[in-house]
Amino acid sequence: MSDVDEHGRPEPPVDGDELHTLTGFLDYQRATLAWKCRDVDAAGLNATVGASTMTLGGLLKHLAYVEDDWFTFWLFGRERSAPWATVDWAADYDWDWNSAAGDTPEQLFALWDESVQRSRANLAEAVADGGLSRPADRAWRDGRAASVRWILTHMIEEYARHNGHADLIRESVDGSTGE
Repeated sequence: MSDVDEHGRPEPPVDGDELHTLTGFLDYQRATLAWKCRDVDAAGLNATVGASTMTLGGLLKHLAYVEDDWFTFWLFGRERSAPWATVDWAADYDWDWNSAAGDTPEQLFALWDESVQRSRANLAEAVADGGLSRPADRAWRDGRAASVRWILTHMIEEYARHNGHADLIRESVDGSTGE
């Protein structure tokens, strides 16, 4: 069991193997997003900063989509589940971002949490079936397939980048700051 900081974030292991280090940092980034969005009402989840249309609610829904996209669709080649399977992405490429305004905070957190739980289960399945070097079942157009290691690293980057956005948005909502 890892240590948990004052914001509920599990500290990544300082002496873990590659898998535990990568998953430790991903879980830390996930918990950072949860911290930045926690205790924010619907109006706060829909607040924007400056010229950007990005919202905390949009971040939750987008990252729920990204979790499912990489750990389900790409890694295992499985079809997208609801709500992603029924979206007309050609009509609204940013549907995950744009539709979040119509969801309650509870719906957004539930969608994100369910996606994270699916991702954890899929990751465990993939690691048991080839480890970090296991290639994803879906490949890019050029035939290359990302490894589990690449997907984990990409997800850490995805969260870290968006957590910077969450910092700015949350501060604009109620003045909350930190890391």
